[in-house]
Amino acid sequence: MYIVLLVLLFVMMFGIGFILNMLMKTTWFPMVLYVILVIPLAMWYLWDSSLTFVGNVTNYNIVDILVAISGLFGAYISGKTIGYLRAGGYKMF
Repeated sequence: MYIVLLVLLFVMMFGIGFILNMLMKTTWFPMVLYVILVIPLAMWYLWDSSLTFVGNVTNYNIVDILVAISGLFGAYISGKTIGYLRAGGYKMF
């Protein structure tokens, strides 16, 4: 189940990042958006107010961290793909 989640988040962030890169003509925006918006919102959603800060941070498993890294990697690869397409002469990207 977790392997499907890793692949799904990678593909989803790649697709969203690819579309954002085409519209905004920046290769760094999806990664910054992911780090500034998606990760803190996920942490806020999973936050337990009965635990301390250290308790909440240590409550995340390796699977949670791998899922976040998978999404970040998808955003990174979308930027690299757009960069390669632009360098290859494709003007629509």
